[in-house]
Amino acid sequence: MGRLGQSHIVAIGGGSFRMTERFTLEATGLLRYALDLTGQDRPKLGLIATAVGDDAGFRLKMFGAFQQWDVEVSDLALFPMPSVDDIREWVLDQDAIYVTGGSVANLAALWRLHGLDEALAEAWRSGVVLSGQSAGALCWHVGGNTDSFGPTLRPWAEGLAFLPYSCGVHYDSEPQRRALLHASISSGELPDGYAADEGVALHYVGTEFIQAVSINADAGAYRIERQGAGVKEFRVEPRLLAP
Repeated sequence: MGRLGQSHIVAIGGGSFRMTERFTLEATGLLRYALDLTGQDRPKLGLIATAVGDDAGFRLKMFGAFQQWDVEVSDLALFPMPSVDDIREWVLDQDAIYVTGGSVANLAALWRLHGLDEALAEAWRSGVVLSGQSAGALCWHVGGNTDSFGPTLRPWAEGLAFLPYSCGVHYDSEPQRRALLHASISSGELPDGYAADEGVALHYVGTEFIQAVSINADAGAYRIERQGAGVKEFRVEPRLLAP
C-alpha cells in the first residue's frame, strides 16, 4: 500500500514549532517524528495553511522552519485559487502532509468545496502520513471543540472522520477545552475520543490509537469515554522525544 504500507495520522495538540530569538520558526521533534514515519531519507512534505486563510507570512515562516532539515517542502494554497494545477496529483505526490491551526470550520468547508477532502482520504489510504496541529489535528477526527465561531468554544462535529473519535487540543493551556469536551461527549454531541496537551501528539495507525509522543516531560495525552450520565478520563503517558 505504498510507502511503509500503513496509514498514519499524527494529531498534535500544540508545539509543532517554536519561536527563535530572531522571531523565526523552528520545527520541533513532533514533526521529526511524523516525517520519520514516511521511511524516506529526504521526504516530500506538503504544507497546507487553509485554516489561517493561506496567510503568506506564516507560510513563508514554515518554509524557513525546515531549512536545516533534509526535507523537500512545498505547499498548497486555495486563496484566491488553488496554487497547483491538480490538487489530487499534488497531494498524492507528498510523503507527508502538515496542516496548520486556525479555523477548522472554514478549513473543512473549503476542502470539501475543492475536493481536497477526497484527495487526502486517498493519500491517507495510500500511505501518505497526515499530520497537523490544533485545527490540523481536529480535522482528521469526527470533531472536537473549536473557536472557529468566536472566543467562546463550541462543539463541532463536521470533521473528515477518517478517525471515528473526538479530539481535544491545547488541553492543558486553554481552560475551556477540557470541560467542554467532557460535556460534549457526555451529551452524545461528540463520540469518545482522545486529547493532547501542549507538546504532545496522538499517533494513529489506520483508525487505531497506537501511542502518544511528547517533547514536554510533564505533558500528557488522554482517553475520554462516555460512562452513564458522565465521562471517564484516562491519562495516557506519552513517549518522550528529543525536543
